[in-house]
Amino acid sequence: MLVLNSSLLCCFADSYTKSRASYYNTPDGYGNPWGACGYGVYGRTLYGGNVAAVSGSLWKGGSGCGACYQIRCKIGEYCNEDGTHVVVTDYGEGDRTDFIMSEHAFSNLARDSASSAKLKKYGVVDIEYKRVSCKYSKSNVLVKLHENSNNPYYFAILLLNVGGKCDVAAVHLWLEDKKEWSPLRRVYGTVFDYENPPSGKISLRFQMDCGERLVWVHPKKPVPTDWNAGDAYDTGLQF
Repeated sequence: MLVLNSSLLCCFADSYTKSRASYYNTPDGYGNPWGACGYGVYGRTLYGGNVAAVSGSLWKGGSGCGACYQIRCKIGEYCNEDGTHVVVTDYGEGDRTDFIMSEHAFSNLARDSASSAKLKKYGVVDIEYKRVSCKYSKSNVLVKLHENSNNPYYFAILLLNVGGKCDVAAVHLWLEDKKEWSPLRRVYGTVFDYENPPSGKISLRFQMDCGERLVWVHPKKPVPTDWNAGDAYDTGLQF
């Protein structure tokens, strides 16, 4: 049962915050597979490669992973009016910056390719940004088993395709023998783990931080008994 409702998605301010943004280089201009959120190779092309590392205030100890922002640069002759949307896949501090964007995302701030080349010469630009809903079309939220998982001794997950404006604050699993929920540990970023998980299907619940409220969301589908490291399982949910 999904207990999150649309009224909880409206608690983030719609105003822009002033800051600065820079970019980092990869061979193809997309994200890197070593981002601190733990998305791995999947995170390179998330949101079409519009990804960014963020400062500590937006990182929020890892709970800011997967958040989406609209970023607009402030050099009128080079920057387009709408800017671009990015998703947080990494942590990074710069010269008074809140965003260190992939080169691909940084280029999308510009009016055209010529303007993009000009912006890159600046290296760091003044911006304004605001939190926006992440949109994954009709894709359901997935529970991806981390490659270090080892059935039945060690269970580690990350959540993919988390839409909306809420952050994943906590993950619990159900202990049938004790009839209680037990918290997973946040290892880093969006990776949560649990040693010696219960046998059989694994039922999870997610605590979502929507700014003014914390709400619990219960997936429609459990992780199956024969789960495998590296596989992703459909929760049947869309946020």
